[in-house]
Amino acid sequence: MRKELQSAFNTRQYMVTKDYELFYYNDLHSKDGKSHRHDYYEFYIFVEGKVTLIIDKQKYVMKPGDAYVIPPGIFHYAQILDNTVHYRRFVFWISTKYLDSLNQQTSDFDYVIKRSVEQEKYLYHFDKEKFNSLQNKLMQLLEEMHADRYGKEFALTHDVNDIFLFINRTVYESENVPSTKEKDNLLKDLGIYIENHIDEPLNLNEIAEHFYLSKYYISHLFSETYGISIHQYILKKRLEACKNALLNGAKSSTVSFDYGIHDYSSFYRAFKKEYGVSPKEYQDVYINDPGKKVK
Repeated sequence: MRKELQSAFNTRQYMVTKDYELFYYNDLHSKDGKSHRHDYYEFYIFVEGKVTLIIDKQKYVMKPGDAYVIPPGIFHYAQILDNTVHYRRFVFWISTKYLDSLNQQTSDFDYVIKRSVEQEKYLYHFDKEKFNSLQNKLMQLLEEMHADRYGKEFALTHDVNDIFLFINRTVYESENVPSTKEKDNLLKDLGIYIENHIDEPLNLNEIAEHFYLSKYYISHLFSETYGISIHQYILKKRLEACKNALLNGAKSSTVSFDYGIHDYSSFYRAFKKEYGVSPKEYQDVYINDPGKKVK
């Protein structure tokens, strides 16, 4: 972590900005904190150390990858178990007013907040890959906060929203894993949808919106099941539709345009890679020598 982005530890427990504040602490010889509460939300992302976090009388021995969501009015403090090792964490404060403004845009920002407030669920653990992604997003926000670049205000808003969407999406998807049967049914429905719209300008965002799913979940589902991206899957289906049309007499020079591939040179290369011959050669083989095997 870049040292210039580290925050000097302070005991201030109030916000001096109206929307959010982010700190990155890396301390040695820390002392136990004092029990306190805020009138804003605190996201406490633990990176390293030997520390127990007490939230509303519940004790959590913190592990790297832990993220804690502490609602307003909840007493909490850190208890140091070994102050000879580095104590690293991100502390992210966000006002209730700012969160309300996010939730007016979409309820997708509210998943972990509701669980923390209504169910008193404060701890969310991220696997190594997701936690690295979260740290990178937090560091990106810190860099933007410390810089003076063109478009800074928009970039800050984008980074903050991206972090909160990432946290909510990651937690939601980890807690709402569909069964094998549900996955199979979903893949079937996705396949039917793609085939029914193969001649249209399909894209992942539209598909995700149609099925009310995360585009990241759909991408993961295709790569996990088929070993290819959804983009590659759609391309294969387009090529298959073009192949069938060629076998029914369609013109090799224009068939790709009927199935959503509007650059002929790209179509030519993809078709030849998929079937081993050019579109025209494929058609000639079928017409002139129907008994000859083709892919």
